[in-house]
Amino acid sequence: MPNETQVDQPNPPMISFDSSILRHEHNIPAQFIWPDHERPSPDPPPELHVPPIDMGAFLSGDPVAVSNATRLVNEACKKHGFFQVINHGVSLELISEAHKNMDLFFGMSLPEKMRAERKNGEHCGYASSFTGRFSSKLPWKETMSFGYCDDRDRSLSMVEDYFLSKLGEDFTQFGVFQDYCEAMSSLSLGIMELLGVSLGVGPSHFRDFFKGNDSIMRLNYYPPCQKPDLILGTGPHCDPTSLTILHQDDVGGLQVFVDGKWHSIPPRSDAFVVNIGDTFMALSNGMYKSCLHRAVVNNETARKSLAFFLCPKLDKVDGL
Repeated sequence: MPNETQVDQPNPPMISFDSSILRHEHNIPAQFIWPDHERPSPDPPPELHVPPIDMGAFLSGDPVAVSNATRLVNEACKKHGFFQVINHGVSLELISEAHKNMDLFFGMSLPEKMRAERKNGEHCGYASSFTGRFSSKLPWKETMSFGYCDDRDRSLSMVEDYFLSKLGEDFTQFGVFQDYCEAMSSLSLGIMELLGVSLGVGPSHFRDFFKGNDSIMRLNYYPPCQKPDLILGTGPHCDPTSLTILHQDDVGGLQVFVDGKWHSIPPRSDAFVVNIGDTFMALSNGMYKSCLHRAVVNNETARKSLAFFLCPKLDKVDGL
């Protein structure tokens, strides 16, 4: 599960985060206000150079394409751990359907979403800011997380079954996230081939390690805030998982801390943003970086993103 900057509080005061109400508030509750030195700058940050990697060309085996892709990903991962993939083989129709259903979920009333409430100690479920876990520096967001397993015997309808068990038989449309997770798992194994080649250990080295992965999918919703300069959608953190594959909507907000300052990664509808997590940094013996990043919000438009966190099979032992 992605790392958070707050420290768990034993008995935090309960705060209701109902985005349909708070998005219009000018008096931001103190629990959401961040210290001055951590707040986003009012000035637009510089853009981070995040190279687009042509996955189709790499997987075709063309020597020139393979050489170019491995060089670009090696340079980016040694510097900050972020790159983009294009020509990735995931249909735009599937991505669009996933976004539509994410809109549908977060458009539900708070009591409806709370039927899938994430319990303390669990990784899956709906979280309304994290108001039950922390009492300060709360993120201005809602999330819905669920597990996915790359094991055909276990995962044929794992995601769909989860939504039906939490929300009921009227929500079969959320089965689209089963298809989306399968596409993300397949894409992640291709990316692992790329990372293996770029690190000089061959295409099957990491791909085989992550077959049968037990991963986490997360839907992120960042409502508008009338005082966006006081809060953060997600605080600065590094992902403790192996690899994150992110699809942003057309509202910017992702920022990465490189060379002592924050940089933005603008949305690109035909690309996925990929970043190295702590686990893969360890697997690469520290050669590839897991970099600090955060999400900012604005006062006009909600921002949404789809995040797939690749993790090894739960009983996997590192014998690399």
